Amino acid sequence: MDIKNTGKREGDEVVQLYLKDVLSSVTAYEKVLRGFERIRLQPREKKTVTFRLGREDMELIDIRNQRTVEPGDFVVELGSSSADIRQSIKFKVAGP
Repeated sequence: MDIKNTGKREGDEVVQLYLKDVLSSVTAYEKVLRGFERIRLQPREKKTVTFRLGREDMELIDIRNQRTVEPGDFVVELGSSSADIRQSIKFKVAGP
């Protein structure tokens, strides 16, 4: 995600990454914070923030009490808070 300071003063921004499993077999959180990064930007400066998601970020505890990644759609949301999402991306996890 690209972040730009459009103001005239130096400032900090905290970019947060949330992950949502669109449809899971068990009740789970609506979305889970999976990463964040605080960056300092000079006036008019732009920086790119990169996050990596792994298998463990998509795991849930299934009805057999086992950690698993279920196939289906996931949504990555990026923003300054869970209430201020500025970009989202949908991806699919394929089944066996």
